[in-house]
Amino acid sequence: MDAAPFFADLAEGPAGGRTVWLRADDGVRLRAGLWEAGDAGTVFVFPGRTEVVEKYGRLARELAARGLSSVSIDWRGQGLADRVGRDRMMGHVRVFTDYQRDWDAVLACARTVGLPQPFFLIGHSMGGAIGLRALLREDQPFAAAVFSAPMWGINMSRRMRPVAWAVPRAARAIGRGEVYSPGAQRDSYLASAAFEGNTLTTCPDQFAYMQRQVRHDERFALGGPSIHWLHEALEEIRALRRATLPAVPVLTGIGSDETVVDPVAITALARRWTGSRFTRYDGARHELFMERTEVRDRFLNATVDLFRAGREAA
Repeated sequence: MDAAPFFADLAEGPAGGRTVWLRADDGVRLRAGLWEAGDAGTVFVFPGRTEVVEKYGRLARELAARGLSSVSIDWRGQGLADRVGRDRMMGHVRVFTDYQRDWDAVLACARTVGLPQPFFLIGHSMGGAIGLRALLREDQPFAAAVFSAPMWGINMSRRMRPVAWAVPRAARAIGRGEVYSPGAQRDSYLASAAFEGNTLTTCPDQFAYMQRQVRHDERFALGGPSIHWLHEALEEIRALRRATLPAVPVLTGIGSDETVVDPVAITALARRWTGSRFTRYDGARHELFMERTEVRDRFLNATVDLFRAGREAA
C-alpha cells in the first residue's frame, strides 16, 4: 500500500487523512482515502459515478467529530484509479460486478491497517448499487448501512426506457460498446455547470466545494458513461430489484427534487425492505450530504444515530 497523491486542501477533511494505492485482484490500480479518527467504528463511503476520494473530506470531518473513522475510494475508471476504457473521459467498466473487486481490495486494506470495527456503509448514487450488492454477499461485514439517492434505478422518461435497453444491446452486438450513451457528453457536468439550475444541490457553498475539486486537476474529471456501462448498470439494477434483501439496519434518503436517479424505483425497493427506514427530504436534490445545512444535518444525524444503534447491537 504505497502512498498516493492526496489533495488535503481540496478535501477539507480531518487531520491525518491520507491516500494509498491498492490493486484489485485483476491488476487494476485503485486509490483509497483513509481518515483514522476514532474508535467508534469505521464508515466505508462508496462514492457515485465520476467522484473522487477528496469529495468526502467534509463528511469524513463530520464523522470524525463523532468518533468514526472513514474510508473512501476512487473506483476503477474514475479519479486517479486506472481508466478501463480507451477514452479516459468516458465512464466505462467491463462488467458491473468488477466494482466488487475494488471493494474487496478496500476491505483488505482496512483490515491490514487495523481500522476499528464495527464497519458501516454509506453508499451514494452508483455507490448505492455497489453497496447493495456488497450487502447481498455472504461475507458482508457491515453492522448498518445508509443509502443516499442510491442508483436502484436511473431517471429517464418512459419513452426512453425501451431505447435505453435496445440501443446498448445493439451497440455491443456490433462491437460499439465504447461509445457514449444517448444524450451523454465527453465533458464533465460538474466542471461546466452553473449553480443555477444544477441537479446536485441547493447549497452554493457545497456546489463550489465539489466544483473546485473537479476543476483543480483534469484527472478528477469524468464525462458521460459508455453504452456498455449503461447496459451493465441496467442489468445490475434489475438483478438488485429481484434480490432477497438482507436483515441489516438500513436508512435510505432521497430529495424531493431528485432528477439523476429514479425516485420511484428507489422508493419501491426501500419500502419492501423489511425493517428499513426511508426518508424524503423536501426541496433537496441529489447530494443529501452536500445539501443546505438543515437537510444535511438531518440526514447526517439520522445516519450517525443508525450507526450508533448498530454499534450497540454488534
